[in-house]
Amino acid sequence: MDKRYLRSIRLLSECMQLFEKASSKRVRALGFTDSQFDIIATLGNTAGMTCKELGEKTLITKGTLTGVLDRLEAKGIIQRERGADRRQLFIKLTEFGEHQFQLSFPEVVNDGRRAFSAYTQTDFTILEEQLMKLKDTLSSHLD
Repeated sequence: MDKRYLRSIRLLSECMQLFEKASSKRVRALGFTDSQFDIIATLGNTAGMTCKELGEKTLITKGTLTGVLDRLEAKGIIQRERGADRRQLFIKLTEFGEHQFQLSFPEVVNDGRRAFSAYTQTDFTILEEQLMKLKDTLSSHLD
């Protein structure tokens, strides 16, 4: 069991690293960092969200989020607004940012889709079932 567990975890980690490497290559070719694209993709097709919501929906730590938002704002991709509750900062894509989302998001998704072109519907069903089982297992150990 121990060797099997370690081998499985190693394989999972290698797959994630390879997926991120391929995705990162496409994102960088579009002129963004992974963190910048994560924010653009999260805000795309939304009216925007608070910093807190954005932090929860992305994989970006609070400490890193401010710097990434600063750079996206400097590029004219996002804008920050104070909400009715002046303590809340609301982040949304600008018109230019929405345009960048519309151009880049399908490209990144299609690139990823090509990587899985050999997968059948059954393969995806099995993969999703196993990943959900893993997620549930890991989540139950956080309590």
